[in-house]
Amino acid sequence: MALNSAAQKTYFTKVHGLPNITPLVNSVQETPEPIPTTVKGTIPTWIHGSLLRNGPGKFEFGNHYNHWFDGMALMHRFQIEDGQVTYRSRFLCSDSYTQNSERNRIIVSEFGTLALPDPCKNFFQRFLSRFEMPKPTDNASVNFVKYKGDYYVSTETNCMHRVDPNTLESKQKVDWSKFIAVNGATAHPHFDPDGTAYNMGNSYRNKGAFYNIIRVPPERDGPEDTLEGAKILCSIAPLDKSKPSYYHSFGMSENYVVFIEQPIKMDLFKIVTGRLRGKSLNEGVYWDPNQETIFHLIDKQTGKEMPVKYYTKALSTFHQINAFEQDGFLMLDMCCSDDGQSINNFLIQNLRQSGEALDEMYNTMGRPYPRRFVLPLNITSETPLEQNLNTRPDSTATAVCRTKNQVFCTFEDLHGEDLKDYGGLEFPQINYARYNTKPYRYYYGCGFRHLVGDSLIKMDLESKKFKVWRQPDLYPSEPVFILSPNAEEEDDGVILSVIITPVKDKSTFLLVLDAKTFEELGRAEVPVNIPYGFHGVFNSSA
Repeated sequence: MALNSAAQKTYFTKVHGLPNITPLVNSVQETPEPIPTTVKGTIPTWIHGSLLRNGPGKFEFGNHYNHWFDGMALMHRFQIEDGQVTYRSRFLCSDSYTQNSERNRIIVSEFGTLALPDPCKNFFQRFLSRFEMPKPTDNASVNFVKYKGDYYVSTETNCMHRVDPNTLESKQKVDWSKFIAVNGATAHPHFDPDGTAYNMGNSYRNKGAFYNIIRVPPERDGPEDTLEGAKILCSIAPLDKSKPSYYHSFGMSENYVVFIEQPIKMDLFKIVTGRLRGKSLNEGVYWDPNQETIFHLIDKQTGKEMPVKYYTKALSTFHQINAFEQDGFLMLDMCCSDDGQSINNFLIQNLRQSGEALDEMYNTMGRPYPRRFVLPLNITSETPLEQNLNTRPDSTATAVCRTKNQVFCTFEDLHGEDLKDYGGLEFPQINYARYNTKPYRYYYGCGFRHLVGDSLIKMDLESKKFKVWRQPDLYPSEPVFILSPNAEEEDDGVILSVIITPVKDKSTFLLVLDAKTFEELGRAEVPVNIPYGFHGVFNSSA
């Protein structure tokens, strides 16, 4: 069943009898000192380094948080040396965590939870506090990112924390807005081979919101250097400056940053007045299926936005797979869904449902699928209108000029129909070091036949066939690819993933798969509980 018509909806298989996963979104204790693990099978001795992961680890201070994204950041480190693994974890000592802990109540508002007024204040003081602008959280729970050789944990506000990748201790709070005029940045920067980092962040000015492309140099000038030298390459005005799009990440090819302006919108009036109305930030985020999605291309060298805009039907995307230029086209590969309401489905009460209520929640959500858009780069005044410009052989994507500066695109699937039996695919990863911004053959991800990932998938783009690792009641994290020494082929290496289960206490393990065969090489069993997390990186010590 092809999916190239804008009128067609994403197909998926309805499921029944989903298991309850409440333990995967319960608070846990930190493990600040390294503990040994029990290795089963073999972990290759050439792996030297640590898998660093981030995600929520505490979901209440007196009162409960409402949204999965609100939980306090818990950092994890799996240190791998000589075929052995140790584990440690530590809560990020953010201002949010510290203040909440001191009072044992939610002091700082998060994405889906509004902090309640201080009960120690009198009625008039509590009333006035509703008119204060909420301070952005520094609960950096989304990812580990690297700037100028230093590791930071990041969320999507203006505050990151520099951390020691060995001890996981918080070293320094770093505020983007002290260096450039932005009010936040994504937790998914891209990198050129020389270490130059690119990111995106919004700014809110008197004239409304703007999207900004950020560049951070690879070298630091001194030992205390953080984001010095960061620059805004380009500012883009939203379609509606009072209702900019939400974005979690962006694409990057060799020469272009690709910003995807999707119809997940942020109503700035509702967000700014949320505290007055007793509403949290997520109440101002909504899906507008009547708006098209727009791809903006920004030249990385000149910082100029290309005059041609590329449009497609309403879709939502959280993560891109890769983007590369070839034969006058830019291929943009990403995981996307025809429905953009899922961000407000990840309330903790939904994740803790069971029985028919859980099945219904899952079966009404759109599934994310890997898709490719083919964007023609050489559009001129001579380019014919209303004609498919995609001349790539074996590609079913289309690109049609509506006007000299508007190209309407439809996608091609980067999968076969059988992926629907695994709930689509998210948390995509590639052999980034060698194949980011280049033509590639393989990508890896999690299958989502539940509200969280429940399988690991390796997709071959040539055959559209995939390999799967899946076992009952086991829930894998985002796969991380590590290149093997002397690697010659794209998939020479291993995949690391943290596996957790809701059915057995303290039964976490680090899984190591052969990236080529997708067979298990070994696992390191950790006698702790870990909640389902978001993202991470491998920090090589080789």
